[in-house]
Amino acid sequence: MSKVPMTVRGHELLLEEVKRLKSIDRPEVIKAIAEARAHGDLKENAEYHAAKDQQGFIEARIKEIEGKLSHVQVIDVTTIDARGKIVFGSTVVLIDDETGTEITYRIVGDDEADIKNGLISYTSPIARALISKNEGDVIEFQAPGGEKSYEVIEVRYE
Repeated sequence: MSKVPMTVRGHELLLEEVKRLKSIDRPEVIKAIAEARAHGDLKENAEYHAAKDQQGFIEARIKEIEGKLSHVQVIDVTTIDARGKIVFGSTVVLIDDETGTEITYRIVGDDEADIKNGLISYTSPIARALISKNEGDVIEFQAPGGEKSYEVIEVRYE
């Protein structure tokens, strides 16, 4: 399997999540299962079944995160000499040519993308149009709502 790009922050968040799952959530659910077992008949013990379900979700999430971490390529944009070009991890300030609205996006990995927080996946149409552009360039791309056009106002590496 090929390496999947991820920002330093995205990598840190996954490491924190797997640490929390293993050190806090897993022991809590094991304790809940033990307590539910102590109540007797397991066939009709809703607390026991809920705790077992929760344990399954926790173990699946740990396995999923560890799988992602084994195939990740962490890219620290602050160490790259991009010479003003937009690259993976860049923060980009754009002006919508149609509305004049200013928008700020950061290009991140698929697992980190969160449009509400201005984090766009490097595989998205807008990110693909932005990669390798410079300040002052105009990009055009096909959005779900039709053709869009933006001017690149600023490129930051944070």
